[in-house]
Amino acid sequence: MSDKTSIGIEIERKYIIKMPDLATLTSQNSYTASDILQIYLPAQQGETRRIRRRSYPDKTIFIETKKIRLDNMSSTEIERELGEEEFSTLAQTILAETRPIEKTRHTFIYLGQTFEIDVYPDWKCTAIMETELPSRETEVKMPKFLEIIREVTGNKAYSNASMSKSFPKEETQSN
Repeated sequence: MSDKTSIGIEIERKYIIKMPDLATLTSQNSYTASDILQIYLPAQQGETRRIRRRSYPDKTIFIETKKIRLDNMSSTEIERELGEEEFSTLAQTILAETRPIEKTRHTFIYLGQTFEIDVYPDWKCTAIMETELPSRETEVKMPKFLEIIREVTGNKAYSNASMSKSFPKEETQSN
């Protein structure tokens, strides 16, 4: 564990996509996969607070994140590294009426943009894809090998905080 804390503005777009082909994903530039356990904790009014265990093949990291939503596309994000013991202690203070979120995250770079695809065990046909952008005006260069079902940027039902309370029914049709 270190004493690293970072503060930044996160601007992202979010989409429901058809479950991608794993072989195609693993062949992408800078591909990595990690298993994530995310737990939401009590927070101050207007703030979301979570802890995350992110396991890669060669290491596991623990992070606490506080988010303050600015609008439907951006938030202030404060992150702090945790040790495993502190993570375990904080996990016991899970926010009432929530459950831990488990997912596998596939990350890759396509035409200079980083994409993250979260695959949830509750869904068999679809996944959620996010991309962080340097500005609100940045055009998303959609990977041609993915099928977008619909954009859900700003739709609270698809925030992990909401999904920890009530997991949305899987969508399989384009709107």
